[in-house]
Amino acid sequence: MSAGRGRFIVLEGIDGSGTTTQTARLVASLRAAGHAVVGTREPSEGPMGLLLRQALTRRLVGISDRVLALLFAADRLDHLASLVEPALAEGKVVVSDRYVLSSLAYQGMRLPLAWVEALNAAARPADLTLYLDVDVRTASRRRHARGGPTELFDADPVQRAVARAYGRVVRKHARAQRVVPVDGTGTPDAVAAEILSRAQALLSGRRRK
Repeated sequence: MSAGRGRFIVLEGIDGSGTTTQTARLVASLRAAGHAVVGTREPSEGPMGLLLRQALTRRLVGISDRVLALLFAADRLDHLASLVEPALAEGKVVVSDRYVLSSLAYQGMRLPLAWVEALNAAARPADLTLYLDVDVRTASRRRHARGGPTELFDADPVQRAVARAYGRVVRKHARAQRVVPVDGTGTPDAVAAEILSRAQALLSGRRRK
């Protein structure tokens, strides 16, 4: 891929949908195919991203929904400027575990969606957003199986609301964020194969229906 023609691929979905696992698998598969790839995530590894991770794991408390939304938007713009845009300018493929739709779903279900959209209006659109469609019960089972600290949005009733919010924002922003739904309930190998196929179609310039 020539310099200046990088591609930005995003994986989205409710907690437990497999975005983190499938991001890592897609990065590895594309690298094996000879692509220069940068794998990343949001919240980012930058200073605001670290604050957000502390808030999400309840190590930092007392942050209002509005401030949380502002922090996500600020982290996103910093992430774009410091990592994503430079890599794309070098012709690399950037694969991110979560991006704009996460903010619209998670913060937009508690705050006016138009306000959250305005906060994120300066963020460039993804070239491909792969939405891992997983039912709340399956996602909950996966979260419990993996263990680790409980996060701010992990409760099943919250995730049901998040799933509904994702449905709304995916429909509304499908064209702008180039959203392609992927059935995330299959085996990890089957889901990875579908994701790789979609990514390869983008990178080869082919269109898939």
